[in-house]
Amino acid sequence: MSDTSTATIASFHLIRYDTVGAMRHMAFDRPVLRSIGGLRFWRLLGTGRGPSMSLGADLRRWALFAVWRGEPDLDDFLRRSPIAGRWRDEARESWHVRLRPLAARGAWGGIDPFAPFTQAGRPTVAAGVTSPGAAGQDATGLAGAVGQDAAGPVAVLTRASIRIGRLAAFYRAVPAVDQALREQEGLLASVGIGEWPLARQATFSLWRDAHAVRDFAYRTADHRTVITRVRAHDWYGEELFARFTPYGSQGAWNGADPLAGFGVGTHTGSGTG
Repeated sequence: MSDTSTATIASFHLIRYDTVGAMRHMAFDRPVLRSIGGLRFWRLLGTGRGPSMSLGADLRRWALFAVWRGEPDLDDFLRRSPIAGRWRDEARESWHVRLRPLAARGAWGGIDPFAPFTQAGRPTVAAGVTSPGAAGQDATGLAGAVGQDAAGPVAVLTRASIRIGRLAAFYRAVPAVDQALREQEGLLASVGIGEWPLARQATFSLWRDAHAVRDFAYRTADHRTVITRVRAHDWYGEELFARFTPYGSQGAWNGADPLAGFGVGTHTGSGTG
């Protein structure tokens, strides 16, 4: 295990509130996040009703994806930030996980969120490897990952900016891939997330191990068909794919911690309890 106190780490936070009025936090939390020390990159995200990208939004559930200079910065945010305080006081349900980057490729809004990691010569994504959860996206170096970290849970983030002229084709392809994802053995949990309606979409998913991700990527006929169409018709203007080792999970996602029983452990310094 690497020293996360000085290494770049990421975190994912999934928060459910009682009312749709929580959507106001998408605006009010932005200036707070801009002022937080050690926060290298962040995105506030809406969530879909299904396990992957979809047209239906869940207006009571919101997410934060963040990349941190190191573990102490995340700990400080969770202890002191009014955002984390509100999660503790007002959320109906919340789930938090720390993410150690394993491989990444692409950009998010023109930025490489994992630049300190990728520029240090860490693994980047092999082109042409398919992704779980997002119609037609390339994956996160999973072909090379099997054997390296196949024994433990894997988290995958796939994100795309869909070209306006390809939106209709994209969303016609989503239901078949979504159904295959729901039925895939080894999927622990998945959620569609997005920062802009329809065109900027992502999926965050948790898998039993890298073998399970590989099986979905290569052995799902609907998914392989969409991959071919994406590349042939240039559906995406920008893509990001990242793979992580999840650890320090805490809280509940749809009533339970999907990583419970996998030995990832609750991080006692998080301050989210």
